[in-house]
Amino acid sequence: MIDTQNLPKQAGTRKRQSLYLGIDVPLLLATFMLVIFGLLMVYSASWDFALYIYDDPTYIFSRQLLWLVLAVAAAIFATFFDYHYWRRLAVPALAVVVGALLVVLVINEVRHGATRTLNAGSYMPSEAAKIVAIIYLSVWLYSKRNYLSDVWLGLVPMAVIIGILSGLILAQPDLSAAATIVFLGGVLFFLAGGDLKQIAVLLVIVVTVGWFTVQVHPTGSVRIASYLDGLVDPTQASYHVRRSIEAFLKGGVFGVGIGNSNTKLTGLPVPPTDSIFAVVGEETGLFGTTSVVMLYGVLIWRGLKIARNAPDQLGSLLAAGLSIWLTLEAFINMAVMVNLVPFAGNALPFISAGGSNLVVSLLAIGMLMNIARLSKPKRQTERIADAPTGVRRSQRRRRVPRTGRAASPARRASSRRGG
Repeated sequence: MIDTQNLPKQAGTRKRQSLYLGIDVPLLLATFMLVIFGLLMVYSASWDFALYIYDDPTYIFSRQLLWLVLAVAAAIFATFFDYHYWRRLAVPALAVVVGALLVVLVINEVRHGATRTLNAGSYMPSEAAKIVAIIYLSVWLYSKRNYLSDVWLGLVPMAVIIGILSGLILAQPDLSAAATIVFLGGVLFFLAGGDLKQIAVLLVIVVTVGWFTVQVHPTGSVRIASYLDGLVDPTQASYHVRRSIEAFLKGGVFGVGIGNSNTKLTGLPVPPTDSIFAVVGEETGLFGTTSVVMLYGVLIWRGLKIARNAPDQLGSLLAAGLSIWLTLEAFINMAVMVNLVPFAGNALPFISAGGSNLVVSLLAIGMLMNIARLSKPKRQTERIADAPTGVRRSQRRRRVPRTGRAASPARRASSRRGG
């Protein structure tokens, strides 16, 4: 015979085990496909570039594999590390990042006309600054959520925080990373419930400062000028954009095949990093690029879904900030290749070669997984809390008819004896 008394307990145990190991499967699958496809494209796009620069055709790919091991470890750690503990680590993490950005400026290790890296180009602190900015601002906005309407307790302190980070990054110079941090700060302030008037003032200030920075910065002014020229006539766009468009045209619908790109061999700038999406377009065609865009679409969909179901506002801010950041980076990198936005040095998350970006990107995915895992027990607890009411009602409905049927004959017998 079946022991029915143990069935609810066993079912509950299975549910608890599932929730304990619960992950967002669509997000995991999309990330896995992007990482594997990224390894394939890094190998294809880097062998000639690595042979010319490092005299070793597999140098960049081998380093990407080593970084991937560290990145996966970081993602697994973040998946099982309760995101609430970031409230204690936010300030130390911000201090470390600010210190690293200062060291970059002091050491002044110039690569490709900028001072952005440490240890012969192995580390790029500006990549870590983006995710740390999201963590710190989420924690700060969550702790100050009751004071955001006060300019001096809300907007001004946040502007100082963003100003320090973006200013240090701008000094490298890295215009795109600085602009990304400013944009994410504004988005998080809005999502946290910031006053719309303050947001409007902040937007005016950012646009004004951004315009002034572009005007006085030689790199920024050149990029804006070439962008505007390219909008009028694509043949007048920058050399980088023209070669990228050439790669997309050669790729057609289904591409020329993995490894068969010609543009990467004839002058496409830095094909393993900034221009890797152009290599994707040439080798996999419209089909491949559309598939990549759809995978990033899955990422933002699941990220915002996790944010909506998060256990608290801190989880919502973190999930929204991380998912918007990753898809924003991807959009900018892809849009630059076809001159939809001015040129920026953003990496294509999970696909571009680069250890710093890969580690922080997979760390962000791990944090999203952790928020999703912790939100499921909350929903399960709410369902269990509501269950006794329903059970009692159903039991009451079952007991009342039985009582009525059992008492009715007794009443009839008693009435006959009394009569």
